[in-house]
Amino acid sequence: MAIQHHALKYGQRRLARRLGRSVPWLGAVIALMTIGAAIRRKGFVGGTVDSAMNAIPFVGAAKNLAEMARGRDFIRDRQLPTHG
Repeated sequence: MAIQHHALKYGQRRLARRLGRSVPWLGAVIALMTIGAAIRRKGFVGGTVDSAMNAIPFVGAAKNLAEMARGRDFIRDRQLPTHG
């Protein structure tokens, strides 16, 4: 039983270390996946800047937390013309 417990703890530590190394890359992957939608919503410059900020590991997290606390985006969506 003790060997299984030690093997389980060893595996958990390895997994935690591997996930810890990959965390900065997760922001970049998510930003790349959402850049098209951001450009459509915010325009080319605004969408690119927003996605670039989200791709930077700690900057993107801080920006998203500040936007949630503030209740709106720092880079506003562009105004689409209304037909009416």
